[in-house]
Amino acid sequence: MEFANIAIGTDIEKTERFKRYSSKDSDMLDKIFTPKELEYCFSKSKYYLNLCGRYCAKEAVVKALSELGIKDIYYSDIETLNEPDGKPVCKIKKYPNIKIKISISHCSDYATANVFCVKE
Repeated sequence: MEFANIAIGTDIEKTERFKRYSSKDSDMLDKIFTPKELEYCFSKSKYYLNLCGRYCAKEAVVKALSELGIKDIYYSDIETLNEPDGKPVCKIKKYPNIKIKISISHCSDYATANVFCVKE
């Protein structure tokens, strides 16, 4: 069975790695996150859990896109925000023809993300 237009990706990271960052680390964070993502993450008291979850989402998307033959993608090209009900949504401005379903979870020690991509 051929699945040339469908791909999945997953990632898991330790949340501890993101505790050292603050909103003042904009040079490094701007290379990874969009302004809207940073605004959302730093609006939370445990911002590092959300940074880590968004990072996992980006890594999972990059892995899935690689399976679709797309290699020219950067973390800053990927934006993961939330619907009013809290459901995460992911968009890639560079590739509007790719539809993405995403799930992000975190606890105090780890964050993880899973994505399902369809290239239309």
